[in-house]
Amino acid sequence: MNDQTTDQPSLNERIDAALPSMPPAEQKMASFFRNQKQAVLLNSAAEISLKAGTSDATVVRTARSLGFEGLADLREAILADLTGSGPEGRLSRTLEDLGANSDGALGLVLRAHRESLEAMSSTAFSEAFGRTIRILFSARRRFVFGIGPSGSVAEYAALQFNRLGLPTTGLSDSGIGLADQLISVGKGDAILMIAHAPVYREVSVVLDYAEANEVPVLLVGDSLYPFVSKQVTEVLPISRGRADHLAMHGATIVLIEAMIVALAAEDREAALSSLAKFGALRGAIDKHWLKRGVKK
Repeated sequence: MNDQTTDQPSLNERIDAALPSMPPAEQKMASFFRNQKQAVLLNSAAEISLKAGTSDATVVRTARSLGFEGLADLREAILADLTGSGPEGRLSRTLEDLGANSDGALGLVLRAHRESLEAMSSTAFSEAFGRTIRILFSARRRFVFGIGPSGSVAEYAALQFNRLGLPTTGLSDSGIGLADQLISVGKGDAILMIAHAPVYREVSVVLDYAEANEVPVLLVGDSLYPFVSKQVTEVLPISRGRADHLAMHGATIVLIEAMIVALAAEDREAALSSLAKFGALRGAIDKHWLKRGVKK
């Protein structure tokens, strides 16, 4: 499979068609391909087989049973699914899984977040997290990139890092607005990038600018990494739930809040002092409004 066309079936459609005739081991592997697309993108055949509880040969054999020449072609199909499905399609598939009873929404979302959070418990993730914290803490200034919903997470991270006394700016504008924010980034700084596939223009501009100015980029996200691995210093492969379903940002928020605690722990006295200063400023503002007889 080289060039996918719109006439070709999606990966999920291939799996649905082939599943009944597959032997049990391949059925298990095909279900893994459907439900763990990010893992297939980011891992080798050996690593996939370990996660799925099967063999390397089963991984490759299942890909071929689905009509692909090998793992590389399977990944192309996954990327096509990731980049070719808009918000409407992803929400539609999520609602299909939910069925007619909206009471199951809580359980569906909790299951999605549970899977994402479990991935953060690995030793490899913990080690990457530690390296990321050290880079962020030692940087002259921090910049947190995110567009759309990820932009709101980026601004939240910037606000909380600033409260710890760590100068941080959000990079959440698109177009020319991003240029105004990015122009002050320079050597000695660090960029925390919250982004997922595809590689849109703002991602490319930030990565190219960071590379030209020797600024490390720390990626939060899983599906983007295969495209930008040479321009990223560290990756924290956080999932937004199933790749072809509604994007969920709960695990990313959990990661950011872990970063807040870890950064504070790097210099507890400075963090507490900064928060005391923030509390005093907030108190002064409260007194100002009370003097004017205005309720908050």
